[in-house]
Amino acid sequence: MRLLPWTNLDGHPCYLSADDHRSSLSLLADSVEVAQLASGKDVLAGARAVLADEKAGEFAVRSALTRATESLEDVIRIAVSRGGRIPGREL
Repeated sequence: MRLLPWTNLDGHPCYLSADDHRSSLSLLADSVEVAQLASGKDVLAGARAVLADEKAGEFAVRSALTRATESLEDVIRIAVSRGGRIPGREL
């Protein structure tokens, strides 16, 4: 079972049960993972900029932390998914 890089409407994880790593859904999940990782890099750069700005207000800091938390959640989901696909490894 592959953990997909998104959740359902209730926030629960979604899984793909397929052996075909080139299926349309697998390729879509790969594409979403790439986009999430790229977004995470942008969020990290933005968070660092906010932290470096001594005049950044509470709103800027809270916004940066909120986005960083969301991105970290995505990255952890991707890591768990990819780790679960390593042959012989059970998570």
